[in-house]
Amino acid sequence: MKLNLKRPLAFLDLETTGTDIGKDRIVELAIVKLMPDGQVSMWPAQHGKEHRFIINPTVPIPIESSLVHGIYDADVQSAPTFNEVAPKLFKFLFDCDLGGFNSNRFDIPLLAEEFLRADIDFSIEGRNLIDVQVIFHLMEQRNLKAAYKFYCGKELLDAHEALPDTLATVEVFQSMLDHYKDVTRTDEQGNEFFPVQNDMEAIHKLSERRKKADFAGHIVYNEQEITVFNFGKYKGMPVMEVFKRDTGYFSWMMNADFPLYTKKVLKEIREQMRASEA
Repeated sequence: MKLNLKRPLAFLDLETTGTDIGKDRIVELAIVKLMPDGQVSMWPAQHGKEHRFIINPTVPIPIESSLVHGIYDADVQSAPTFNEVAPKLFKFLFDCDLGGFNSNRFDIPLLAEEFLRADIDFSIEGRNLIDVQVIFHLMEQRNLKAAYKFYCGKELLDAHEALPDTLATVEVFQSMLDHYKDVTRTDEQGNEFFPVQNDMEAIHKLSERRKKADFAGHIVYNEQEITVFNFGKYKGMPVMEVFKRDTGYFSWMMNADFPLYTKKVLKEIREQMRASEA
């Protein structure tokens, strides 16, 4: 379908050092600008995987982020900084509406932060913001009622009552096992897996895509099965290493408003650390 555009519409996607809009930085940027007359222009001008537009974030890239987007500290050493490209980028996006996938919650706010760091007042005032993910979730709802209709072909009556919702969940799960028994999927890292197998251990691994040490996800396991913090200034760092480096961090967490189960896990980790040092 030809888009009915009254002004340019720029779809963008960012790869970044992390997901904290206030502190993380852009390491890669791509924009597809659609013009009202049907013309298409891109940033960078050459498109294709071999023409990735890499940006030096001027801060170290956490290994967890590099494993997702494939951009490491060594890759950005000779790349321009955002401050260096900001004037031309601002001009490229001038008078454009903005779009993307989850862009209203992440890409556009982080891009605006980068412009402000470069002393460029990038405003969204007067721009239309098109978030394709929001439309997708609105039109293809991902709630229990929608799942019951899709997998079981029935309307869920008395939704949001505990027992009907629980019975419907059981029925949806059983239908999923049949629906996906011969279906293979590939995740974001290119790993092939079966979405739903009739095996509870396999389904547990699928349900928890990143292995958490506590229910809240403040502490997770990295690829080496080492517990690391999943938030704050020590995000991605091993818990034991942090406790050795910052001796007051354990006390701060124990006295702060963290869930009791998180504190239980922290105590166990510190006991393991002390036992290994004895």
